[in-house]
Amino acid sequence: MALWRRRSSCLSSKARSSLGWAPAGGDGGGESKVSPEIAQAEAQEEEDEADEERWSRVLPELLTEIMRRVDASAERWPPRRDVVACACVCRRWRDAAVSVVRPPLECGRITFPSSLKQPGPRDAPMHCFIRRNKKHSTFYLYLSLTQALTGKGKFLLAARRFRNGAHTEYIISYDCDDLFPGSNSYVGKLRSDFLGTKFMIYDSQPPYDGAKPSRSQSSRCFASKQINPNVSGGNFEVGQVSYKFNLLKSRGPRRMQCNIQCPIGQDTASDPPKKSVSTSSSLALRNKAPRWHEHLQCWCLNFHGRVTVASVKNFQLVAPAGTSDPWGVGDEETVILQFGKIEGDAFTMDYRQPLSAFQAFAICLTSFGTKLACE
Repeated sequence: MALWRRRSSCLSSKARSSLGWAPAGGDGGGESKVSPEIAQAEAQEEEDEADEERWSRVLPELLTEIMRRVDASAERWPPRRDVVACACVCRRWRDAAVSVVRPPLECGRITFPSSLKQPGPRDAPMHCFIRRNKKHSTFYLYLSLTQALTGKGKFLLAARRFRNGAHTEYIISYDCDDLFPGSNSYVGKLRSDFLGTKFMIYDSQPPYDGAKPSRSQSSRCFASKQINPNVSGGNFEVGQVSYKFNLLKSRGPRRMQCNIQCPIGQDTASDPPKKSVSTSSSLALRNKAPRWHEHLQCWCLNFHGRVTVASVKNFQLVAPAGTSDPWGVGDEETVILQFGKIEGDAFTMDYRQPLSAFQAFAICLTSFGTKLACE
């Protein structure tokens, strides 16, 4: 309301006339006139402000109890949207929701968009799937809502592949309909080298306190638009993925190596903390070596029924044994991320801590496309 009045005072007389206002001293007999449409809009604004103020006056103890009951009654999507709806009532309700809802690391659920950049569950992997649209070079990440490999899903992220000179880039966005450079929903991007064997992962926001944006021309943002205006512009390097060359052209699976920056001691609130996490550590991952099956005459990995179609794109990532890491995953048996084909353009993606959904999605995107030097 106040914002509209401030702006209206700066309008020109011509603009005022187009909005239905008549200047004082003119045909209106010395009185300003407002069109019925504007008067109705202002009345609606005042009513909305009154409603918001009324809801914000709920006792803190009662508000917290309401959020706890809503959170406990909606463990899965789509009922989970009730929690998001409560957080959208006003600032006080949002703060209450943030204090009650636990992050994926603790509860194993994704609630807010910020959950996509927080570590996955600790005890069991988060089950997701990816759908590919070859015609438009787009990829869509969904959270699995049923036991079926590709059933109903909750949309999480989308990506689109672009050709930038001799390089390939994937723009990752919160909005499935806004997948262009300079998008307001820009989350991060993935950039490959000429051969498509080395990839750099960039985040639109600093992954930890003191992180410096990349200064290279190729890694900067496409536009100055930001998801969060409090975060400085730029892309922050958060990972690298490389595929080893197969110089002898021997038959076998691809060999991957990843180095991902994962935060340590991340805040447990569901929304991003006011300050970024203080430190991060590099997590080294490599693909789990498959075994040769004599009867089937193919390389095999145990995907526990989550992958049904043989493909060179299928992989499982583990942390090498003996590496000192603060997450306790360096045993070569705990699968941090697995990706595999289930039908023509559908793939499963299961990840767990310390990877986030955004990081896992970016790593899986590197598997698409032909890599002649590696196969």
